[in-house]
Amino acid sequence: MTQRTDWLPGRREEQIALSKNWQTILTAKATAWGIPATDVTALKTLTTAAETALALAQSSARTVVVTAQAKAAFAALVEKMRFIKSRYFVTPPLIDADFVSLGLKPHDTKPTPIPPPIAQAEADITYPAAHTLELHLRPVTDTATDPHRGDYGFRVYFGILPPGGASVEAAISPKRELMKVPVTGDELPHSHFTRRKRERLDFSQEESGKTIYFCVRFENAKGEPGPWGPIFSAVIP
Repeated sequence: MTQRTDWLPGRREEQIALSKNWQTILTAKATAWGIPATDVTALKTLTTAAETALALAQSSARTVVVTAQAKAAFAALVEKMRFIKSRYFVTPPLIDADFVSLGLKPHDTKPTPIPPPIAQAEADITYPAAHTLELHLRPVTDTATDPHRGDYGFRVYFGILPPGGASVEAAISPKRELMKVPVTGDELPHSHFTRRKRERLDFSQEESGKTIYFCVRFENAKGEPGPWGPIFSAVIP
């Protein structure tokens, strides 16, 4: 079988019919659309070869060799059709009516809206080295899923809690250490965005033994966040 695409029919007979329709239209439109005669002729030649190979493969003369020849003939035809479509069937000069006549969907010029994510995210934690944590980011099990562009990446929020809680000076310093155990993601002072599913965090030796709290949210390509995931923590090794 030939490889399927969104626009290419699955049955070989339909592929031949589509190619013949293109040939009919290109007889009148090729020059206006800037398609060289050599490509139109090649499409016609490959269509004839594929049609002949298909007829032989469907007859009593069918053998393993005949089947392989038919497969190769259709692969060559489809490759040429893909080339013509990607190289010459563009807007402009084609208009929507032209695409319909070619058996293709007109180009959608209206951007597809990307909604905010609805899935929750979290992470598993491993300890690859001293003073190092690695987050294995993933959706929360059994929660709603988003289209791919909705789950564009992860926003990782975190904050470090020293034993007994940070002093006021440490809480307002650039490190912004936590004074108490956070209850919601809003209480975590730091964040960064990543599209990776593994995120390694390295800490200084003086932070060893402190507890780091995390909360993760999905973000779409526009930077809109999804719902908060659960808060989780680890002791910095």
